[in-house]
Amino acid sequence: MTEPRDNQLEALGAFIRDKRKLANLSLRQLAERTRLSNPYLSQIERGLHQPSVRVIRVISDALNVSAETLLTQAGLLRHDRTDTAAEARTMTVEEAIQSEDRLSVDQKSALVAVFRSMLPVE
Repeated sequence: MTEPRDNQLEALGAFIRDKRKLANLSLRQLAERTRLSNPYLSQIERGLHQPSVRVIRVISDALNVSAETLLTQAGLLRHDRTDTAAEARTMTVEEAIQSEDRLSVDQKSALVAVFRSMLPVE
């Protein structure tokens, strides 16, 4: 029987993997950005290892997503209804797309690509 903690680690790992793929980063590239090893990142993505807060911060910085978002997606951090409304106002478009459970990874990737293509070049 799968423990709730295992499910949370799997959810966190899946979210990190989805964000990495959406950013078109290989596991090796993410390892270089975070200065973490490929095997360690692979274990995190597969839900086999519980990362420390420091590691979550390093990964979130490399993926350009808040550590809070990573923890929320894994079910390790919960918001009450008033916090959810405030978060919706500050959530980026890309985070909103990623948090939509009704979309597949490919659909999310396509939507983000379309969104990015409409942004002015800086």
